[in-house]
Amino acid sequence: MEDMTYEAAYKELEEITREIESESVSVDILAQKVSRASALIEYCQRKLRSTEDEVGKIVKQMDTSQPK
Repeated sequence: MEDMTYEAAYKELEEITREIESESVSVDILAQKVSRASALIEYCQRKLRSTEDEVGKIVKQMDTSQPK
């Protein structure tokens, strides 16, 4: 999953959510769908935190490199 883009993970998560909400998921595979959704949520959260950290570092570098 690590090579997956945030957008692809989010799109798959939306699809799983729609399937579950529309009750089109069989009870037999519901646990699999919920497990996959959980993994996708965790991946998206990690990706967002990583991006936030990276942007924060860049902003901090920009602040320290500008003359005052």
